[in-house]
Amino acid sequence: MRLPSALVLALAALPAQAERLSLTPVDQADRDRSLVEFRTRLLGDITARDIDAVVAAACPDIYLSHGGDGGPDELRHNLTLPPETLADEFRDQADEMREAYWTALQDTLSAPGYFDDQGEFWMPFQWQIRLPASVDPFTAYFVTGTRVTLRADPSADARILDLISHEVVLIDAYNPDAEYQKVKLTDGTNGYMHRDFLWSMVGYRAALAKSPDGKWQLCTFVTGD
Repeated sequence: MRLPSALVLALAALPAQAERLSLTPVDQADRDRSLVEFRTRLLGDITARDIDAVVAAACPDIYLSHGGDGGPDELRHNLTLPPETLADEFRDQADEMREAYWTALQDTLSAPGYFDDQGEFWMPFQWQIRLPASVDPFTAYFVTGTRVTLRADPSADARILDLISHEVVLIDAYNPDAEYQKVKLTDGTNGYMHRDFLWSMVGYRAALAKSPDGKWQLCTFVTGD
């Protein structure tokens, strides 16, 4: 399964840290009723943790990792994550890692998405953004909310510097244990933002595509650059 060619945004041609990079969320799924029905059904199977149904909804060559074999067997492994298949230091974390994978799949498929030029449907919608070459994608995060507070300090009581909606921010060192992350807007403004509104620009994304007989399938679910 190929990776998508990101759409070129007008802002992408501007120098990094000079202009704010933003993209208003628009979910294009309703252009195809059969897609809406498939995604709704698949999300129901994910909520129910129905492993067989989710695997059955996947492409024969579903793309799941950069370097892995892909396919339904790898998807089933990721959904079940048997402890004995993990390195010794991770076996005690198998339940937590398994649940995190299911949650990421549900969150990604629930996000607004868009059709690419091949007719595949990609989520989340911000995957369309092409970052300037000077921005390290591993430091780039998308603000998923509307009017999210940018604060002067890492506290809910700190002074509000700005209200941020659906734009790219930069985080030099993301700390998963910190409720508030130190961020920089692409115009150079610094502040702190709650982690719940930040989605890595190399985080999970998913693609749905039609099979040769016209049925929608889950064909990509991958994270990384």
